[in-house]
Amino acid sequence: MPNKRAPRTEATPAGHLIEAKLHHVLGYQLAQASITTAGVFMRIVGEPFGLRPVEFTVLSLVSENPGSSLARLAQALAVTAPNITMWIDRLEERGLVQRERSETDRRAQHLDVTPQGRQLVAKATQQLHDGERELLAHLSEGERIILIELLHKVACSRPAKPAAGVARKD
Repeated sequence: MPNKRAPRTEATPAGHLIEAKLHHVLGYQLAQASITTAGVFMRIVGEPFGLRPVEFTVLSLVSENPGSSLARLAQALAVTAPNITMWIDRLEERGLVQRERSETDRRAQHLDVTPQGRQLVAKATQQLHDGERELLAHLSEGERIILIELLHKVACSRPAKPAAGVARKD
């Protein structure tokens, strides 16, 4: 027999299933929050700009770190070199990023955004900030800042170098 509708704090946001044992599991709550934020991303950035979340992230990181390498980008995102190369290839085909050979090491490539990429990432980032502010309107500005800072601290608990063979696949 299905449970009656549980109080909001003990039930899933949709479907109203009891989640009492999962309520204090960080990974579960991150996954639930991700469903909501992914929806906002797709509505505000993904569909209008034709960007996947990973493409937006790569474009943003390259914009903030001009001259960075593929290897550093792959390490920052915990993805393999072939995966980051694939994402850079896609962004380069769209005219959003460019690669330059290093003058000191011909094997190395430095990444930068194009003027078109810089304009796109600025507009998309602003729209994403506005959309997330709307999504989190039920939180005070202080709570929103604390939430972001705490999530950043969780992310920073990741080791600088992943264990061998533990790269993420996208």
